[in-house]
Amino acid sequence: GSLKRGDGGSLKGKKIGQEGFGENGFALARMIFRLPKWLHNARFVFFSLREEAMSELDKILAYNASFVDAEQYAAYQTNKYPERKLAILSCMDTRIVELIYAALGVKNGDVKMIRNAGAVVSHPWGSVMRSLLVAVLELRVEEIMVIAHFDCGMRGLTAQSMLDAAQARGIPADRIETLRHAGIDLDSWFTGFDNVEQSVRHTVNMIRHHPLMPSNVVVHGLVIHPSTGKLTLIEKGERDG
Repeated sequence: GSLKRGDGGSLKGKKIGQEGFGENGFALARMIFRLPKWLHNARFVFFSLREEAMSELDKILAYNASFVDAEQYAAYQTNKYPERKLAILSCMDTRIVELIYAALGVKNGDVKMIRNAGAVVSHPWGSVMRSLLVAVLELRVEEIMVIAHFDCGMRGLTAQSMLDAAQARGIPADRIETLRHAGIDLDSWFTGFDNVEQSVRHTVNMIRHHPLMPSNVVVHGLVIHPSTGKLTLIEKGERDG
């Protein structure tokens, strides 16, 4: 048979059930029970607010579930050894997340990519240098490119501006002083660079002359334009022997 609407019409073939109060279900319920228009509109406000209230983690997990279910990962499968035996140290800037791959003509599986603020090695025994050594000594990398970029946020960065920002976000001044008294050089640690080309040369030099870096590993230095992807060569490495 057919369902009778409040205005005397019929809803032949319409079903109420699994859709609950989804788009069609809610419209159907309104026709049956003659819901007022304000309540119909409130439904859209409710679901819009619910979507906006989702955290980035919730959105990513939801997308990831569909990504895996659709087996989209198949297009990215490779192994842990970079096909081109190349490691790249670059910046974390959002403008070059995908641009750098496109501008260099590399794809998933070609290179080991290491990113930080400024594409710098600030300490010979820090995590960036360790990552580069792992890439060379364990993962068959034979060539390293340091690729910074123009208009970098690390250029002109001062320790004072960073510490002021930390205090504005609730870090107490006495905690900062405690760190200073403990011998932590916050001024050097937080200070950026004045010239991106000089920063690249400094980082290339630290990598080349690290006591655990094999001498036959070639290290280059470049700067990429964050809008066009154009590369400027700063240091061209030569293979030793």
